[in-house]
Amino acid sequence: MPDLALFPPHIRSLDGFEVRRLLPARALRMVGPFIFFDHLGPSDLPPGAGVEVRPHPHIGLATVTYLFEGALMHRDSLGCAQRIVPGDVNWMTAGSGIVHSERTPEDLRANGSRLHAIQCWVALPDAEEETAPAFSHHPAATLPEIVLPGVTLRLIAGSAFGKQAPAPVHSPLFYLAAHLQPGASLVLPAEHAERGLYVVEGGVSVDGTAIPPLHLAVLPPGDEVTLSCHAEARLMLLGGAAVGERHIWWNFVSSSRERIEQARQRWRDQVFPPVPGETEFTPLPDR
Repeated sequence: MPDLALFPPHIRSLDGFEVRRLLPARALRMVGPFIFFDHLGPSDLPPGAGVEVRPHPHIGLATVTYLFEGALMHRDSLGCAQRIVPGDVNWMTAGSGIVHSERTPEDLRANGSRLHAIQCWVALPDAEEETAPAFSHHPAATLPEIVLPGVTLRLIAGSAFGKQAPAPVHSPLFYLAAHLQPGASLVLPAEHAERGLYVVEGGVSVDGTAIPPLHLAVLPPGDEVTLSCHAEARLMLLGGAAVGERHIWWNFVSSSRERIEQARQRWRDQVFPPVPGETEFTPLPDR
């Protein structure tokens, strides 16, 4: 059986909180259709401060936001305005093009707040890259749970363990939040072609190989593996079918460099639809 591969995060500071980027990386571009994976925080935001992600565009992907602590307010060019809290899922399909912002809700700013979240991008398959943009919100109570001895799994998106999450995915994938008690074990089947495991906190091993906290492990394909927990752990499990080569530039993902260049020009010319009620503009980066 092939060995698993381990990938450390690239760490940077953004608006006063720490961000760990696992995807994309120089040595690992994607796991299944997952092309972007950021671990935000946990960070304490001081009174009067908050997350200020100004309106910005996307094409060719779906964004997935999942919170452990705190809250964010999503607004987009479709007119959707949705607060997300821990355990909920915001799934936004960019398709041919969408603009959105994410900010700390006003009611949390006066006394300060705490943020701890995972943000992912899922590349759309070729036939869906130009699909119409869409947004859906799924409260925690609507997400399937799988409860095993010492293990609780929440299915964020896709299918796993005989369950199907409500988010409208566009290709075969799975995305799970897992909580394991010390001494628990979990057999992860070979249901999906590509599989990854991210240790948010705690101590786990895969078939006897320890996975350090805050690292992404890419699991061997084609075989079931056994996860063992030796200290209470929180994990994210993700993967699915590969969608093929993808180019990524800033917030744009596409199988076509030409389509990305067209999106750059559209944003430069400010012809993307605006977010209602927001007037700030995020310029294209230099590179």
